[in-house]
Amino acid sequence: MPRAEGMELHSGILMGESPNEIEIEVAGLKLQIDLLHSQKTGFYLDQLPNYALVAQHAPGRRVLDCFTSQGGFALACARAGASEVVGVEVGAESIRAAEQNAARNQLAARFVEQDVFQFLRGAEKSEERFDLIILDPPSFTKTKGGLHDALRGYKELHVRAFRLLSPNGMLVTFSCSHHVVAEIFEKLIDAALVDARRSARGRQPSGQPPAPPVRPPRPETEYFRGVLLEMMPGR
Repeated sequence: MPRAEGMELHSGILMGESPNEIEIEVAGLKLQIDLLHSQKTGFYLDQLPNYALVAQHAPGRRVLDCFTSQGGFALACARAGASEVVGVEVGAESIRAAEQNAARNQLAARFVEQDVFQFLRGAEKSEERFDLIILDPPSFTKTKGGLHDALRGYKELHVRAFRLLSPNGMLVTFSCSHHVVAEIFEKLIDAALVDARRSARGRQPSGQPPAPPVRPPRPETEYFRGVLLEMMPGR
């Protein structure tokens, strides 16, 4: 944004001392957050209500958390009693933070430093199965012009996830781009189900939390949406 406004790029402390790392509590987890070097505010606050909501479906299930970042969903599921938890993230710093958070909470989870698409292709080839898959990718497009390519990426992501789900598995999927409106998001999920030859039911939408707020005259402020799907027998 500063570059777009013709301003000089600068990063640092405006006043006072560096806070270094701080500890926050999320869904009963104690997480160490680096405010200066992690993404956004050090943690994705728009998902705060959803960690516990997703974790309630984890007991006894084999869980795959894609784009795990610092391990929020993965560790919430491990704490809830998942039989096994795998978190995948391409960033080395995020993987280290997730592993440290797992140790801090004395929870068992395996974190894989790898591109999510590459991991999904390998898991499909190995005929792996998961009972609960979480898709929480970064925004695939910041501009309307990039929407077509973004939707191709979203669709491939969902097709591969559907193929890895056990017969009664569940998928929780999120989008954080305001260009991918609810109708488009639902249609691409439907198309992915067809391509994966799977059937699903029980869509449970997850809307944007109170902060950041949605301002009706500004459609770009409504950027966050989520869907929960339960696989059905049939195809």
